[in-house]
Amino acid sequence: MHRIARGKSLGFVLAFLAAAGIAVSLDGVSTALARSIERPIPYATENFQLAEKQPLDVRDQRAARIAWDFIENNTDPHTGWVSSVDGFPSSTLWDQGSYIFALVSAMRLGVIERDEFDHRFQTFVTALARVELIDASLPNKVYNTQTLRMTDYADTLTPDGIGWSALDIARLLLALRTVERFAPQFGPDIRTVLSSWDFDKMTQNGQLIGTTRDGADLMALQEGRIGYEQYGARAAGLWGMDVVRAMSAIPVLNWRTIAGVEVPVDARTAARFGTVTPVLSEPYILMGLELGFDAESRLMADRVFEAQQARYLAEGTVTFVSEDHVDVAPHFVYSSVFSNGADWAVVDIDGRRHDDLRTQSAKATYAWDALFDTEYTNAGLDRIQHLARDGQGWMAGVYESTGNWNTSLSLNTNAVILEALHFKQFGPLWNMAKSPGGS
Repeated sequence: MHRIARGKSLGFVLAFLAAAGIAVSLDGVSTALARSIERPIPYATENFQLAEKQPLDVRDQRAARIAWDFIENNTDPHTGWVSSVDGFPSSTLWDQGSYIFALVSAMRLGVIERDEFDHRFQTFVTALARVELIDASLPNKVYNTQTLRMTDYADTLTPDGIGWSALDIARLLLALRTVERFAPQFGPDIRTVLSSWDFDKMTQNGQLIGTTRDGADLMALQEGRIGYEQYGARAAGLWGMDVVRAMSAIPVLNWRTIAGVEVPVDARTAARFGTVTPVLSEPYILMGLELGFDAESRLMADRVFEAQQARYLAEGTVTFVSEDHVDVAPHFVYSSVFSNGADWAVVDIDGRRHDDLRTQSAKATYAWDALFDTEYTNAGLDRIQHLARDGQGWMAGVYESTGNWNTSLSLNTNAVILEALHFKQFGPLWNMAKSPGGS
């Protein structure tokens, strides 16, 4: 996914190792599902109403332009791909999905003209047809944005690839499917590219399957944890894939009281399966902004947001947590409502704690405000306006422990801000009507 921080040193690049495609063995997942006691979603109404659509104000329009500055600065003119982090020519399919959603959002918001949208997408999809595939099957987890060669997370050329991420592929597929609705003239190009990808290999027994390189072999792994898994499944399902077991969180759902709120957590614990299990804003805000909520994700998103607001009301600490790049080691963390057995834990991909790096996430603040538009989210937005840098983009957030700025500049932060502003004016990207001047 989107896992390197600003700068070109290897230390920053190590952040790229963190991925929302959190994986465990297929045998482990089967055991967890077999032993789990179904924990249905409680009969309850949501506490927050979805915001009404409204035109952007002057501050919103400036926010959109600044978010687009990052994309302009980091687009390779030959491939049309955008770097995940400012100044480092490397990216994942997850982040290219973020870029395509940002591209559609920017066009519909009037940040760019239709001619630029068409040129950018044509350049991107033409380059996508040239990417090397692992074993002639599916795209690698990471590519150099200038050469489109398969690399590892340190941007080192890796001729055989390091494996594929089903979640990353699903996010890009959702973005491409959205473009087909917005600009159907690109449908044949999209379908031609995807005709060479072997999608049967990224699902098994109704679940999303990723791989990781183990010497000469590819090891298959179930991919995704609560929230992320359902988001990826909804995206993959739009392309007809069998992801029925991953669609609903109920088979792996537990509830935990956090800040007085019943929060959905994953029954597949970190202690048992040896992987991080963050519950945070990211998958829920993406579902809302891009697909629109279904009944299950709507209530789960409500609870995840409510816990963050409740922490503020109880402690006075502004809380909008998600996955984010950070500008110090380990350079990428999951700031969570719950992870690895602890409330409000901040963990890296290996499960090590970094609670001093808890961040008010700029993208999460914009997204929750677009979705719910409460006094709390409005105040949160006021608190992060200084993170905007004309000509550069939005920095990632504000460190809770010090109040210092998290100066990382990333594609995902800026793309999600554009998506949030699109939702504010138009609603979910998937539900959008044909734009004025569109095909």
